[in-house]
Amino acid sequence: MLLRLLYRLVVRVFGWLVLLARGSASKEVEILVLRHEVAVLRRQVPQPRPARADRALPAWHRRLVKKKWTYPAKQGRPLISEEIRDLIVRLARENPRWGHRRIQGELLGLGYRMGEGTVRRVLAAAGLGPAPRRASPTWRQFLISQASGILACDFLHVDTVFLKRLYVLFVMEIETRRVHILGATANPTGAWTAQQARRLLTGLGERADRFRFLIRDRDGKFGRAFDEVLIGADVRVLKIPPRSPRANAFAERVVGTLRRECHDHLIIYGERHLRTLSPG
Repeated sequence: MLLRLLYRLVVRVFGWLVLLARGSASKEVEILVLRHEVAVLRRQVPQPRPARADRALPAWHRRLVKKKWTYPAKQGRPLISEEIRDLIVRLARENPRWGHRRIQGELLGLGYRMGEGTVRRVLAAAGLGPAPRRASPTWRQFLISQASGILACDFLHVDTVFLKRLYVLFVMEIETRRVHILGATANPTGAWTAQQARRLLTGLGERADRFRFLIRDRDGKFGRAFDEVLIGADVRVLKIPPRSPRANAFAERVVGTLRRECHDHLIIYGERHLRTLSPG
């Protein structure tokens, strides 16, 4: 078997040596004929099964091409040192109104040639956005700095044993985490929510002047009258973006706590029963 394989290889090698002495025109004609034969054979034999000697030639040719045309790997952009990264981030934080081009220019003045895209990527990796956004406080920074004057409200729905849904309106003081249960109803109309807003201001008494903002979602149950009562008391209503419960995270946390620690363990019979569990 081995001798037969060697014989076939030797025959083909001598055949290639003969081709070296032939002209280019005759070679091109033979290539066209061979291509035609290959096309005919592929139509007749969809999946050919070459012998070991037949597979040896293409394998040798692939190794030859791979060895011949192997180029060194291309070198990418040079890496940025940690010192330059820290300098870019420091310039952005100390100068929140500077954009990518301004920082690039300052780096050039300091002797560092840096592309604008590189500066942008470094700032993005550090969590720093464009200059106008960095100049204003984030939502988290706003909540921390103004916590003493912020209220957050939301609805908590409770399903009774008779498949009736009740809605509980509550308000939370962000700084102290104090929760005010304003009321519960099966039909929260705009007039009802406005009355609960008046009830909140009455309950706060003199402390109502401390609060400047109230955060709520865009639920239609609040209504315009609810906002007008608060605006009349110099309280600005901040509506969170659609489908963004995390923007009102404090109120969402109250909803989760009430469900896990109270309503999930009790069977609610009706509105009167719910009022006794949630005194307001």
